[in-house]
Amino acid sequence: MAAVKGCSDDLLRVEEGSLYPALYRMEEAGWIRAEWIKKDTGRRARVYELTAAGKKQLGIEESRWQSASAAINQILRTV
Repeated sequence: MAAVKGCSDDLLRVEEGSLYPALYRMEEAGWIRAEWIKKDTGRRARVYELTAAGKKQLGIEESRWQSASAAINQILRTV
């Protein structure tokens, strides 16, 4: 959650209530795999990795985003 906030220069925030259900759905779809690791502090953390199917889906979603973003930009330029 902090990673999304940091990568977006504080423009985007993701709440736990929406992040974890999305991660579970992506795991069920086979787009990511998850495993528990033990950190240096002794605490456990769940880490996620894109699968080959996830990389393919990411490309599809990026293309959809580019199309939607271009359409919105076009509309905003005409207003």
